Amino acid sequence: MARIKTSYGRRSFIKTTVLAGGGMMLGFSWLAGCKPDSPNGELALPDNWYELNGFLKIGENGVVTIMSPNPEIGQNVKTSMPMIVAEELDVDWKQVIVEQAPLNTDIFTRQLAGGSQSIRQGWKSLRMAGATARHMLRQAAARAWGVPVEEIITEAGTLKHPASGKRAGYGEFASAAANLEVPDEVELKNLKDFKIIGTSRRNVDGRKIVTGQPLFGLDYKREGMLITMMEHPPAFGMKLKSFDDSTARAMPGIVDVFSINSYPDDYERQWSDVAAFNEFVVVVGNSTWEVMQAKKAMKVEWERVSEAENTENHLEQLASLGEKLAEVRRRDGNPEAAFKSAARIIERSYSAPFLAHNTLEPMNFFAHVTEDKAELVGPVQTPEFMEKSVSARLGLPLEKIDIQMTRQGGGFGRRLYGHFLVEAAVISRKVEAPVKLIYTREDDMSFGTYRPTYHATYRAALDENNNLLAFHVRAGGIPESPLFANRFPAGAIDNYLAEAWSVESNISTGAFRAPRSNFIAGAEQAFLDELAEEMGKDPIEFRLELMERAKNNPVGENNDYDPERYAGVLKLVREKSGWGNEKPGVGRGVSAYYCHNSYVAQVMDISMKDGQPVIEQVHCAIDCGIVVNPDAATNLAEGGIVDGIGHAMFSELTFKDGAPEQKNFDRYRLIRHSEAPKSIEVHFVENDTDPTGLGEPPFPPIMGALANALYRATGKRVYHQPFMGNRQVPG
Repeated sequence: MARIKTSYGRRSFIKTTVLAGGGMMLGFSWLAGCKPDSPNGELALPDNWYELNGFLKIGENGVVTIMSPNPEIGQNVKTSMPMIVAEELDVDWKQVIVEQAPLNTDIFTRQLAGGSQSIRQGWKSLRMAGATARHMLRQAAARAWGVPVEEIITEAGTLKHPASGKRAGYGEFASAAANLEVPDEVELKNLKDFKIIGTSRRNVDGRKIVTGQPLFGLDYKREGMLITMMEHPPAFGMKLKSFDDSTARAMPGIVDVFSINSYPDDYERQWSDVAAFNEFVVVVGNSTWEVMQAKKAMKVEWERVSEAENTENHLEQLASLGEKLAEVRRRDGNPEAAFKSAARIIERSYSAPFLAHNTLEPMNFFAHVTEDKAELVGPVQTPEFMEKSVSARLGLPLEKIDIQMTRQGGGFGRRLYGHFLVEAAVISRKVEAPVKLIYTREDDMSFGTYRPTYHATYRAALDENNNLLAFHVRAGGIPESPLFANRFPAGAIDNYLAEAWSVESNISTGAFRAPRSNFIAGAEQAFLDELAEEMGKDPIEFRLELMERAKNNPVGENNDYDPERYAGVLKLVREKSGWGNEKPGVGRGVSAYYCHNSYVAQVMDISMKDGQPVIEQVHCAIDCGIVVNPDAATNLAEGGIVDGIGHAMFSELTFKDGAPEQKNFDRYRLIRHSEAPKSIEVHFVENDTDPTGLGEPPFPPIMGALANALYRATGKRVYHQPFMGNRQVPG
């Protein structure tokens, strides 16, 4: 058994308390045992990670309540994180109740959903918390029975002393355990003894979700609550000039119409305060329908204050910008000389458009602001940071801000930016009543905070024998570059050059599932596939050769991936897919990528029917360390695969005179049920490595597998997303 200290430079346990009725409450730090690793640049988060405290409560009847402080956006952390605590506590999972904790910065910190970090960051301290509570219960039993604590064993919430035959439930000793000192260190279970971790457990909210019980922000109601919506500028670079509200005010159910400035010019924004528009016309009324009709009846005049953005001739513009603005981020060897001496140079360019997040549940939040308190309820990925924003905007101290979290109908990075909390709070203060702010789909899609648009050019230098001499990538976008200079194939090629560039824009952008990786993975893997073909090599063997070089004789010292684990997922997907034994009429593509500390390889099979691609099957191999909840992990992978295919095939957001041309699903194309893969098989590498990210890693590589499979099925390469939108695929 491993031993782990219960303190890591700070107090890991806040308190142990005897509950009314004889139970035990143990406050602990969810992150105290974690290394302060950054999220590898995947998400633009603050540099400092803070202690995250949680509560474990054991009632006198043996029922265990585990608080889940992290926001739940469908990644299932509300189930998986408590499973880790319950494992080390050695309790029967049927006796566990999971509760969503409210925002409480006195007790919790880093209440955040982002970067696929929840399980990874919490692994050691979640285990520590459960193991510590278990040890204290054993101590209490040992004292009561007058036996050495080493002779006390536990099983499914029961304390046992085999020699004397004594046994008791946890509830019987919870109160006594609460009066003991927290030990300096505790023993953790051997991995082979896990009974909960590694087994599939149902979503703790599953029954409530399928029976339609109110869990989400849009479900939330309060007596006396008004509904509010806003009209924002129709295009980026515009602001409010004037409005005529006479018709709207006279309509049934309308309480008030006015303009607000959610973020005044002198307001100092946090990173989570991303919002392109600050001044709105607001309608407040009794019902959603009445407010929507009044909103349509308003006459609003806008004026332009900055240059309009357009995406016409976008590809040509991005390509030329890249050549002018590129800055070197990594250079190994002498790539310039290698390209000059090459017998042949392969060059290809790839691009992807702006994308809207399009969460199933549009942005919404409840707010009730009085003179001395602000109460807010709803779906947000960054409640702790938005608490500070609301406090600063309203001029109320933090202790007067109360944020309750609901389950979220999707996030994908969109709800990292909680400007809608600030807006709801400002409106509530203005009307002096509780309100629920609701965005329509059109409001959300035209408001901004999109996935940036990207462009990348890859070049490879070959000698007369088709040996790879040099590799060059130049990647950029608006307003950021997707380049990861130290990722594969960096470290596997003697002469390597990586360049980045970016261009500012008044179109607001933000994190989108697997930021930056969501483009660069597909482009990189499509180019490697084409390069392998030009060199006369099998696509998987070519990648494995490069990884073998990176493992045995790496180039450079800053390579941020493990080539052995990388190769491991490729070998596993090769085996599971039966690579090399494709069925007649099926185009097969492969892709592999590393992000969020995890490795994913995928093989896709495509057939053509009536000129249209049909995705027959996807095989997916993942190395994310120990898998806590296999069914939930499989669901995450399947969702990421379908999501990635849909965005690569169909989704695109374009602009004319600064205005989004797609404002709802009639023009913004998402994947349909009939277009999803007929079959997805997910396989996990079995190892003893601590868990790493999973919500995002399966998403980026599928776009490369899709591009490569389309080529095998149609004989035509695709370079610019959306693949179907640009009519690059026959039909």
